[in-house]
Amino acid sequence: MDWKSRRITALLEAALIEDKAAQDITTALTIDPNMRATATIVAKQSCVVAGIGCISAFLGIYGKLSTKPAGRFEVVSHPEIFDGVRVKKGQAIAVIRANAASILSTERVILNLMQRMSGIATLTNEYVAEAAKAKSPSRIQTKILDTRKTIPGLRALDKYAVSCGGGTNHRLDLQDGILIKNNHITLGGGIPAVLARALAGRKPGQVVQVEVRTPAELDQAIAGGAESILLDNMTPKEVKKAVKQVRKELPKATIEASGSVTLKTVRDYAKTGVDFISVGALTHSATAVDLSMKITANLL
Repeated sequence: MDWKSRRITALLEAALIEDKAAQDITTALTIDPNMRATATIVAKQSCVVAGIGCISAFLGIYGKLSTKPAGRFEVVSHPEIFDGVRVKKGQAIAVIRANAASILSTERVILNLMQRMSGIATLTNEYVAEAAKAKSPSRIQTKILDTRKTIPGLRALDKYAVSCGGGTNHRLDLQDGILIKNNHITLGGGIPAVLARALAGRKPGQVVQVEVRTPAELDQAIAGGAESILLDNMTPKEVKKAVKQVRKELPKATIEASGSVTLKTVRDYAKTGVDFISVGALTHSATAVDLSMKITANLL
């Protein structure tokens, strides 16, 4: 993750402006502006960490927004702790040494973002671990994919968190790949028609994926030469049967299962031999993990 990119910087700056961090009236009235402090971010539960880089990014942006000199800051973590690593309850994730006001005024936005990102990474890791327990008949190691079901504006961070948890990123946006879904099929005149147009009009290197929900739609997608098949809302038994058919008739096509996949069922879907399982819950239903920040004044 490039925490200094224009897109991410703008996002983090918007969060600080929303919280009026540079106009923190409580801190201004109660804390010596020259005080230095040390803050430790602690995991209050076992989790997979994501978003450590946002700490330095937030502090740097805050320094530019604040009318008072924020001074130098330092963010350090143990060499074995970085994004994608699982930490235990009570374990320190990072230590911040900075101006006390800077820490107090950015505390909430730092924790909010890290808690969400770590929650996504942790849930993703649970899905990846469950899928890895499956023994696919074709010995394919099924990959867990995210979706575009992200909070508007936070997609880059949500998807980065998925990768921290061991998941694989699907389309970043609507320009990033061709996925013909049910509504395209309905409005475009059916699978044969929309698939033919997509294959004829796509740019070199673009793979055309088609969503199917029934055996009849699967037959049409195969007949039309789809390069990737998305099996939507099928049971594991139905998926297994579809996989067998696709492997026989379109051996080069990749196969993805989606819809109604849970931690309890993901292993059953992985056993079917699909290449991918997409899970919207990774980003739309992940619970934020519990992190805290302990702050102490530096002794002179």
